[in-house]
Amino acid sequence: MEKVRFGVVGIGNMGSSHSVKLDQGTVPEIELTAVCDVKEARRTWAHDHLSDRVQIYSDAIEMFEKAPLDAVIIATPHYDHPRLVIAALEHNLHVITEKPAGVYTAAVREMNEAAAKSNKLFGIMYNQRTNPVYAKVKEMLESGELGEIKRVVWLITNWYRSQSYYNSGGWRATWEGEGGGVLLNQCPHNLDLLQWIAGMPCGVRAFMKYGVNRDIEVENDVTAYLEYPNGATGLFVTSTHETPGTNRLEISGDRGKIVVENDTIHFSRNRIGEHEFNATWQNGFGSPEHWEIVVPPAKAPALRDHMGIFANFASAVLHGTPLLAPGCEGIRGLSISNAMHLSDWTGTMVDPTHLDEALFKKLLDEHIANSTMKKDDASVTLDVTGTH
Repeated sequence: MEKVRFGVVGIGNMGSSHSVKLDQGTVPEIELTAVCDVKEARRTWAHDHLSDRVQIYSDAIEMFEKAPLDAVIIATPHYDHPRLVIAALEHNLHVITEKPAGVYTAAVREMNEAAAKSNKLFGIMYNQRTNPVYAKVKEMLESGELGEIKRVVWLITNWYRSQSYYNSGGWRATWEGEGGGVLLNQCPHNLDLLQWIAGMPCGVRAFMKYGVNRDIEVENDVTAYLEYPNGATGLFVTSTHETPGTNRLEISGDRGKIVVENDTIHFSRNRIGEHEFNATWQNGFGSPEHWEIVVPPAKAPALRDHMGIFANFASAVLHGTPLLAPGCEGIRGLSISNAMHLSDWTGTMVDPTHLDEALFKKLLDEHIANSTMKKDDASVTLDVTGTH
């Protein structure tokens, strides 16, 4: 096999973007051979915009059975991700799922179990893992450069979305169609990076606001307090209704503080660790001498973002390269997201590593049953350039 023959399931916003880039040969080791969408308008778009060699289907299972495929990406609304991943694996296909892995962890756990039993590769579109800035921060923490973590604060309010965005799809920003708001749609990348870099928190206490200045029923404003097994604490704040927004990650440790903002890593490095300074300093006031350093990012891969994940996945299929974003890890960020929802709904601290999955699903179903949101079955495909 010289190239991985790929299919795209769901050619809405993200799926159409993936299809065009793969069809153009952006990833040399991938050939786009098929796409699928239940909406006739999207199939017409595919006929008009993709190469003649790309087969077009209205049913995913039919595409899995008939199209010349080695792998597929699932780019449908969130609830369908686990079901379609499992179906693709059962048809002996390698699979990438778009984020999030699903809406609730119980379904994602079943998907992970199916993937573990298969002999196929399973990845997730956590494209921010290809960002050399976050890769360097992860490297710094793993090497011990920062020492023991004391606090993690991420202010991520630059996910601005107007009402027209929410109006573009009948499923968007509804409990039944999407299963959540900013945490399920925009922040899976940030929640993944949070645990990828700093590890899983053991406690979450979240406070949410729903439909702030928007005609939606799901959360678009979140403030969450985090606790970690070593006693460190954190804060995660996000919204989609502020502009201009901020994207600032701050991690404090024994050896100093890392601040990531505007794609730059600032490291305030203590000359000696805080623990050592505290044990030896005898003059009352004072603090360790520290140096201000701008840290260069990690070496950038040849392809980044979504195409970087595709390139890594193709290399894994063809050459055995380790996956940068294994699909089984999608449950981690989703566990944090589910824990935040459950915390807000119950008014309690929730451990995302020991989530009450049955209670979460029960309360989610109640939100769906009690929904009064009525939306037209709109289907407007938007240009996603620069939004992720």
